[in-house]
Amino acid sequence: MNSILYLIPVDLGSETLAQVLPDHNTNIVNQLRHFIVEDIRSARRFLRRMNHEFPIDDCTFYEMGKHADPHRFREYLQAMHQGMSMGVISEAGCPAVADPGADIVAIAQREGMQVTPLVGPSSMILSVMASGLGGQSFAFNGYLPVDSADRAKRLKTLESRAWNEGQTQLFIETPYRNHKLFQACIAALRPQTRLCIAAGITTPNEWIRTRTIEQWKKTPLPDLAKTPAVFLINR
Repeated sequence: MNSILYLIPVDLGSETLAQVLPDHNTNIVNQLRHFIVEDIRSARRFLRRMNHEFPIDDCTFYEMGKHADPHRFREYLQAMHQGMSMGVISEAGCPAVADPGADIVAIAQREGMQVTPLVGPSSMILSVMASGLGGQSFAFNGYLPVDSADRAKRLKTLESRAWNEGQTQLFIETPYRNHKLFQACIAALRPQTRLCIAAGITTPNEWIRTRTIEQWKKTPLPDLAKTPAVFLINR
């Protein structure tokens, strides 16, 4: 049987694993012993939540997080050359989407390896679905500049793209800066522009609202300082 690089989604909130990940994923993971992960400790916890009896100590983990050396990523796939399948696990959501797993997948594709994505939650897709802003054309822009002037300029650029092309623009921020990003949106965007904030997606604290900037000015924002959120704008 050919070796396969499985892209293994992680739930977005530890209370909801059974609701968002099919049993098929667990069946696949139970067969794997080599994992390329964003963070080893969180990956080990995730595997144990999938299966309390998972043989963690029999596994080999290769870290691809921010302190990893990308020049070694090709070496991580050595087990596949030996006929063994591997799994890629990010911190949350789907691997290789706004995630260093994309570099691993690129190497695997160049070398002709089989890459198989498993089903799981993506905060980007789920936020588009729930926003009402339109999913025919959308773009994920990652983190915006921290500098307030640069951030305002970037917001106006994304807003222009939304109004001119009808393309929904998605962006994110570190949770403790969510409120600052919200205030920046209020200050920089047109009153008629629609803004959706999709926070805590698939968790018990899920909160998704879409309003115009003018309406947001009159609406109190809940405390999102510890809650991952996706911001979306469109005309």
